[in-house]
Amino acid sequence: MTEFPPAQEGRRPRDLDWKRATALLYGYWGSRKLYAIGLAFVACGFSSLPILLAVCLLCAAVAYGYLVVCKYLPAGGSVYSTTRERSRLLGSVGAFLLSAAYLAIAALSGWAAANYLWWGPGELPAQYGRVAAIVSILIGGGINYFGSKHSGSFAVALALPTAVIVIVLIALSAPHLTLVSLEPRHTTLGYTWLLFVGVIIAVGGVEAVGNITGVMKADNDNDSRSENPKVTRAAIKAIIPVAIEVVLGTALLGWAMLSLPSVLGKTLHLTDRGEIAVVLEQHSKDMLRFIGEQFATATFSPAVGQIFGWIVGIVFFLLLLSAANTAIVAMIDLLYLLAQDGEAPHQLTHLNRHGVPWIPLIVAVTVPMLITSIVPDFQTLLAFYAIGFIGAIVVNLASCALNRKLALKSYERVALSMISFILLAVGLTLARTKPEGLFFALCVLGAGLGLRAYSHKLSGLRTLTVTQDLADLVSKGSHSLHQQPQPMKGDPELSTEIAITTQTENFIFVCYKRENMSQIKPILLSLCASGCEVWYDKGIPGALEWDAAIEERIKNCKLFLLFLSQPSVDSKYVRREVKFADSCDKPILSVKLEQVTLAHGLYMLLQQYQMLDATAGDFSSEIRRALRFHGLVR
Repeated sequence: MTEFPPAQEGRRPRDLDWKRATALLYGYWGSRKLYAIGLAFVACGFSSLPILLAVCLLCAAVAYGYLVVCKYLPAGGSVYSTTRERSRLLGSVGAFLLSAAYLAIAALSGWAAANYLWWGPGELPAQYGRVAAIVSILIGGGINYFGSKHSGSFAVALALPTAVIVIVLIALSAPHLTLVSLEPRHTTLGYTWLLFVGVIIAVGGVEAVGNITGVMKADNDNDSRSENPKVTRAAIKAIIPVAIEVVLGTALLGWAMLSLPSVLGKTLHLTDRGEIAVVLEQHSKDMLRFIGEQFATATFSPAVGQIFGWIVGIVFFLLLLSAANTAIVAMIDLLYLLAQDGEAPHQLTHLNRHGVPWIPLIVAVTVPMLITSIVPDFQTLLAFYAIGFIGAIVVNLASCALNRKLALKSYERVALSMISFILLAVGLTLARTKPEGLFFALCVLGAGLGLRAYSHKLSGLRTLTVTQDLADLVSKGSHSLHQQPQPMKGDPELSTEIAITTQTENFIFVCYKRENMSQIKPILLSLCASGCEVWYDKGIPGALEWDAAIEERIKNCKLFLLFLSQPSVDSKYVRREVKFADSCDKPILSVKLEQVTLAHGLYMLLQQYQMLDATAGDFSSEIRRALRFHGLVR
């Protein structure tokens, strides 16, 4: 029986730098052209260049959209992160659509990789494709077991030779590029739109950057311990070079494919356009290998062409393995994020000894293998992938465009809206023309929403009827959008009492300055309404010695909650409690009620712990995530 390492509940290490993130994204996004170019020829033949250029233009637009998202959402641009503030349900829908794409691409990449090593007659047999897909998934799962840093290093090792091969392919084909073989469009605009939608798979890939931001190194080392550190610069550094390679590489290599008739007369003695079209369709799934082989043969010799063809096939085989690896990385981080936020069972946050959530890892490996074993062919996997990623991108970009809390410039909001509208039209067309893809996406979405409902049931989420005073207080604690907490009128102790726990464990010790009670009381009432047990110094019976009671409660608490204001920083009693909690190895969660200057040794002590800002717009969700992280709410 397999033994799993002891489960830990904790925060995943952020050890993925922008270079490794770039390589992971390149393996996932850059691999699309390996079969998208061939798909374009099967769909449109020698009139496919405008289709490919339109797809490249849309690729660039989607990349720009994600640059905007990462610019205004410094913690990253995953579909769930960008949407949850508006609607957790919509965020979960987007996340589950994206998970459908990840599951499909993990299976698809291994199958596509086998095409680049297949030299037998005809197409790669389905049984060989399935075996290759399962092996690639197992390799990706094994690498991911040791953490995202190792996954990123693996991706770097594969991305560098791939970039070199792409440059060599373009250089070999450049002298032979021609417009002679191009043909005008032979179909109606409506049918051309259907053909464009069929090649849209090349757009997919950039969405992966949104999820790997969860393990990216923070832009600022001092911010690395924060719950949501800024990764804007790292994400942008990862997107830009990959987007340039994808757009230019797809366009130039697509042109090179359509220029092959200029050399096939010399290399294969083919001059008839019909025969050439048949040969190109036969190589639609390994088109770049075929391009490399033919242009190298025309430039040097048949022997050099064959050797170079093998090199191209092996390198691109490895790149497609990297795509499966990236899909597994992103799938793990997506499930972990949902579980952290209570949208999936909390057990999915349990980490192995390398800081990897082991249950999401098992899901990300076993489900794609199951999909691989039941799909009839490669085209079905393409359909499974397309609807999921289009749906997720639409939800992501449209949510940002409609979010008035984001200080988007007018042209940025218009651009995101237009991109979302175009992709929505693509998604609706895919839903109509690819019923198998729609069925798969709905199955994953249904399973995900069922898991979400089960998680909420386990968490004991329920509706409570409370007095209007309590509702107003809780509401005040939850809605502090960019406003300083204002003292409430009347008695600072207020009329609604906080239930002080009598439990001896699993409670929150509240450290505060009494003059701030009117500011913290709405927050504490909100915590109580969420099911947390809280204790503060009003719960000391008169017969007990004050210091002894404080000491005992700090020793037994599960979380030390510190409310920071300048008076509390200057209070020797507050500092004494904080230092004692630290000496007892108690987790300390600090909440800033105002801008403070940490002095008297508190700066050095508190910088190792998480600190939230009560004036931030997302304070309510962030404190809940922190409490869930410490196992105080589900």
